Amino acid sequence: MNTALPKLPVIIAEDSARDREFLDSILSDYELTLVADGEQVADLIKQRDTQCIISDIQMPKLNGIELAKIVWALKPDTRIVFWSHYKDEIYLRSLSQIIPPDTVYGYILKDNTSEIINKAVHQVFHESQCWIDPKIRSVQARGQRTTDNITDAEYEVLIDIALGLTDNVIAQRHYLSRRGVQSRLKLLYQKLNIERFHNMENTCEVMNPRSRAVAIAFQRGLINSEEIRCEEQRLKKWLSHEHISV
Repeated sequence: MNTALPKLPVIIAEDSARDREFLDSILSDYELTLVADGEQVADLIKQRDTQCIISDIQMPKLNGIELAKIVWALKPDTRIVFWSHYKDEIYLRSLSQIIPPDTVYGYILKDNTSEIINKAVHQVFHESQCWIDPKIRSVQARGQRTTDNITDAEYEVLIDIALGLTDNVIAQRHYLSRRGVQSRLKLLYQKLNIERFHNMENTCEVMNPRSRAVAIAFQRGLINSEEIRCEEQRLKKWLSHEHISV
């Protein structure tokens, strides 16, 4: 008599065929449904009782963060393992803002061995425990410290200076006074530990604080080229709506 337990159904969202094949080969203990983008998962999750998802972060049409937001809004108990090449702070920051209370999830980098990937997946799906890749725990901890944590308001102004906007345009975009913009910038400089350059005499001869803030943000992974590409599209729409030409 066969007493083997049924395999746990898992949906995998991954746009890379090579990575899908890899997961398919190492996760033989699960009943896998493989799809190439987040939109397909969003449709499937409405039709099935599947409570387990493995999702890439960067995908066309709907990325992993956007997918998780949709899934958790529908089914907050869904366990999601994010696997990615990226350990950028921007993704951990985005995740922290959408994870429902008491929800179990995982975050693992793609450069791990199949053994570690299986361990992470098992811990999240079978043991109902969060699993965060050791390589990104320091990044996660930094984002949680009050002295380093960038607020949404400060993050908005960081994106704006990365896009090259002036104080006046930033003020118009976020319904602020020019003084309000400068106050946010000052707080941002403090969080990025560059306020000392901003307060130095002859600052322009040493370092431009706006450029330095953008440079540090890229180094920390607070922004990246993909995020700036998306923000460029949002900016174009806003400029068009406001009838501002550049």
